[in-house]
Amino acid sequence: MTYQTTMDTNNILLSLQSLPVTICATFFFLFLLFRLHRSRIASKTPPEAGGSWPLIGHLHLLGGSQPPHVTLGNLADKYGPIFTVRLGVHKTLVVSSYEMVKQCFTVNDKTFASRPKSIAFEIMGYNSSMFGLSPYGSYWRTVRKIATVHVLSAQRIDMLKHVMESEVKEAMKESYSFWLKMKNEGNSERVFTEMKEWFADIAINVVFRTVMGKRFDGDEEENQRIRKMIRDFFNLSGSFVVSDMLPYLRWLDLDGKQKQMKKTAKELDDFVCVWLDQHKHKKNSGREQDFMDVLLSTVDEDLDGRDADTTIKATCMALILAATDTTAGTLTWTLSLLLNNREVLNKVIHELDTQIGKEKMAIQTDLTKLEYLQAIIKETLRLYPPAPLNLPHESIENCTIGGYHVPAGTRLLTNLSKLQRDPMLYSDPLEFRPERFLTTHKDVDVKGQHFELIPFGAGRRMCPGISFGLQLMQITLATLLHGFDIVTSDGGPVDMVEISGMTNIKASPLQVILSPRLSDQAYRQN
Repeated sequence: MTYQTTMDTNNILLSLQSLPVTICATFFFLFLLFRLHRSRIASKTPPEAGGSWPLIGHLHLLGGSQPPHVTLGNLADKYGPIFTVRLGVHKTLVVSSYEMVKQCFTVNDKTFASRPKSIAFEIMGYNSSMFGLSPYGSYWRTVRKIATVHVLSAQRIDMLKHVMESEVKEAMKESYSFWLKMKNEGNSERVFTEMKEWFADIAINVVFRTVMGKRFDGDEEENQRIRKMIRDFFNLSGSFVVSDMLPYLRWLDLDGKQKQMKKTAKELDDFVCVWLDQHKHKKNSGREQDFMDVLLSTVDEDLDGRDADTTIKATCMALILAATDTTAGTLTWTLSLLLNNREVLNKVIHELDTQIGKEKMAIQTDLTKLEYLQAIIKETLRLYPPAPLNLPHESIENCTIGGYHVPAGTRLLTNLSKLQRDPMLYSDPLEFRPERFLTTHKDVDVKGQHFELIPFGAGRRMCPGISFGLQLMQITLATLLHGFDIVTSDGGPVDMVEISGMTNIKASPLQVILSPRLSDQAYRQN
């Protein structure tokens, strides 16, 4: 009995002694399984779209009559919300769902915070010195901070409200005066206004006064030249350039794009050099400072290898180009949608008449009361985001998106158009229904926190001028709709054909007939 007890005790002791070994062996086995699982995930790559050709990859698919975001949206229907294409030598990740986009711009935000090199950004962007186009790093952080503090902050926007109001009222006065003149001559019913230019003139005058301290008021020929340069910049920046996709053929300039870019870059630089010289000569003259003055007093040394003049010119041009094109483009789409949906137009006019009355034009303090008008702008930005594929990003380190391994150096295109028309996020997603932003999507805004609606991007590289742009669009649209009855020049619907560059623009002019609907005194107020 004593012998048996001793045996049992020894067995227990032996079991207890081997327990740590067993536990360690178990943990080691589990660790190996975990590492194997992780390695399998890491080696799993996103599906690549079919139809790739040697050398050029999928470029031929994006050169047809459809805008690239439509083509890539069709590919997403086939390959899912995350897939890759090869644009020449560059592997490019395309994402178009809420979940994939959120992963890119939250947990992997810093990873995708850089911009890829581009011949357009190099030639026309002062070697990627425009801060929206520059790689992630100290230069980008420094210049973005300067622009935000001195132009795009809430405090500065509040100080600029009088500039926005005065430019909108000036455009209204000019249109009313022209209508009055034609009425006196018996032609008031045939007064056509091209609204793409009307909106662009307001936007460019506001930005010129903010950045340069003066209106965009040269002769008409010069104004048209500047408008063309701005349009050429965005068309060329958003085009697929052979030399970008096949860098070893750059010296041939097979599609002639480099030649066009150099011409546009020189024209833009010639203008901004004149403005810079004028500001240098008038420095410390006691006049009110504009943004170029601020830059002259702030940027007085090289930044990351760029001389001060280059930084100043690039930053000023970045603000002018971005604010003008996106604002005018979005307002053109908004009015086009309203003219094709008269019940929505009538409803917003009723809101304007109720909240403002008919004795005066809209002013900035009225905007908070115009909830339906704000919903209309949101719905337009949902259907027609200014940059349907967002600006391209590039990963600076390896990461995982949707369980797929994405290596450093991968380019990223975010198909905002596809994302914001997802039937899982919006009922009847192709329909223009501003009411959704007063009911089911009431709490959704456009400032990068709600990934079902990110027309200005998200994360640390999102557009810093959101508030500036929204303020300008709201006061312009409110004043126009309140001040004029608007019909199309031929009485028919507006065509919604788009052309794509870096930004999304209506292909044809938007010609309308404007007829005053307020008292004469309202158009003459200062």
